[in-house]
Amino acid sequence: MKKLKNISNTIVVLAALVVLCIALACASPYFATGSNLINIVLQAAINATLACGMTFVILTGGIDLSVGSIVAFAGILLGTMLKSGMPLAVALIGCVLAGGVCGLVNGLLVTRLNLPPFISTLGMMSIARGAALYIADGRAISGFSGKLNFIGSGTVLGIPVMILIMAVTFLIGIFILKYTRAGRYIYAIGGNVEATRLSGINTGRYTMLVYILCGLTSGLAAVLLTARLDSAQPVAGEGYELDAIAATVIGGTSLSGGEGRLSGTIIGALIIAVLNNGLNLLNVSSYIQQIVIGLVIVLAVSFDRIRSK
Repeated sequence: MKKLKNISNTIVVLAALVVLCIALACASPYFATGSNLINIVLQAAINATLACGMTFVILTGGIDLSVGSIVAFAGILLGTMLKSGMPLAVALIGCVLAGGVCGLVNGLLVTRLNLPPFISTLGMMSIARGAALYIADGRAISGFSGKLNFIGSGTVLGIPVMILIMAVTFLIGIFILKYTRAGRYIYAIGGNVEATRLSGINTGRYTMLVYILCGLTSGLAAVLLTARLDSAQPVAGEGYELDAIAATVIGGTSLSGGEGRLSGTIIGALIIAVLNNGLNLLNVSSYIQQIVIGLVIVLAVSFDRIRSK
């Protein structure tokens, strides 16, 4: 029953995306062009990558407010390593692992000290942002090698590298949730953590796992953003945590945990990107765009609550 419910949610969200695209295509002749559609997916790639990790966390009934700051921190580390002459492959791995370490700390705070996820990740949000500002002395780091730029603007067989990385990230995430024991336990923890614990499952271990995964995707998002901008900025990623949560919730993942699909999350990220792009084409104020996104989040959560009842 829950599986059918998740599938139906994904279909509803996909239908909403299609209707939105049709409406914007009618409103602006520039929306449905090939170059603009590719641009929309590129805009969604970073948020979707973040939202992939966020989905794991929310499926357990948790939340991670630190992902935007981790993006800035990991990006500054990437820029610093590259400027010091470190090989690109080593710097990329170090960037992703730095995000994973931040996620590990979040997981330890939640599982070992029993801090609420909101508090522990709120603290990490401030720590990571401060560390990024301190390491970079408040300045951006730019001027990297062409190999890094290839990640942000290159293509493979005509497909942008950023889109390929996003797709691989989601395929790995879908495999974990659908075909592994860890995936089943993550859903179980979100459904009823106490019953899961009493059944003999180490809930702390798998709760820590989801925060590590969220940190790793944050580090990966830092790679994409730095490559896209050809710059690492200590103020990067501000508000990204809200966009990632919005994409996850709009995609049908319940904030109370236990229900959701990554296929819905990527559609949610595309809906946000389509909204931003379409409103830009229609010359709508950026302030109004924030209001629209906020209303969409409220409607998505309200729909989830009504459906649950």
